[in-house]
Amino acid sequence: MTTRWTWHGGGVAAASAHFGGAPESWLDLSTGINPHAWPGAAEQAIDWRALPDEQGLRALEQAAADHFGAAADHVCALPGTEVGLRLVGTLLDGSVRHASPAYRTHGAMVPGAAPVDLGHLDEADGQTLILANPNNPDGRVHGVADLLALLDRRGPDGWLVVDEAFADGHPGISLAPFVADDRPLMLLRSFGKFFGLAGLRLGFLVAPRAIIARVRDRLGAWPVSAAAIAIGTAAYRDRAWIEAMRDQLQREAQALDALLLGHGYQPIGQSPLFRLIETPHAMALFERLAGQAILTRPFDSQPHWLRIGLPADAMGLARLERALRHG
Repeated sequence: MTTRWTWHGGGVAAASAHFGGAPESWLDLSTGINPHAWPGAAEQAIDWRALPDEQGLRALEQAAADHFGAAADHVCALPGTEVGLRLVGTLLDGSVRHASPAYRTHGAMVPGAAPVDLGHLDEADGQTLILANPNNPDGRVHGVADLLALLDRRGPDGWLVVDEAFADGHPGISLAPFVADDRPLMLLRSFGKFFGLAGLRLGFLVAPRAIIARVRDRLGAWPVSAAAIAIGTAAYRDRAWIEAMRDQLQREAQALDALLLGHGYQPIGQSPLFRLIETPHAMALFERLAGQAILTRPFDSQPHWLRIGLPADAMGLARLERALRHG
């Protein structure tokens, strides 16, 4: 049965109301958001009285394009990838399939779209295919060559739509350099997950210019806030922080792996921002951890799965270890 915690991550208020404890006392491991936010957000000068500047928006898209490895005229800023996914869904015609299991919104983008198992993506040949790389919730990574082969197998009206929300930790897997006007390829990118600033609600579409023009027309003027423009531009230009954070997240993910293995759970996935475990007692484990004010992510469609986000520090990791050890 679907509950607040199986529907989406981040439901600390609902968990607090249900299980008890003040919201600020909870350790939220239910999302795949970087617990180490980009530290420069508070330093940015933001004019809250003025409408967002068009020149500033183009600078944001250029900075994002440089980070993705794409041309700036193939990049459109969005008020979050959730909005972007649903907007892209309105542009897709013909037969549409979405990889499964995957992010819930992929199945809601196009009414009537049918799932296709991740292990049998060839069944979607000739059709539009929506998938994530790395995948959410299992963290599976598809190689560039495999994705390009999928791209080549789209039909005359088919697209390959790749949700790269978690790709910032794996720069070598992105298809951004392959986006071109003569390829049926669209990508969605998230700012908030890797930079740890999900509340900013900033994302990007990377697509052929004809698609970018249609999306800009539907978004209208001022698609993102002045704060998103200022913070996003500066963060994408902070290459030293980006490189250091990629290394840090990999080290911390290895520590989480060691903890889970030590308690008999095999960590699944390659995204450093979360790990998936499979156990016949996933919901019982979720409730046991919630009883100690630790929120993880169960799944109604996969009752043997539990996704665990990366703790923010050694104290959080130790708290998770104690909860697993003592129950």
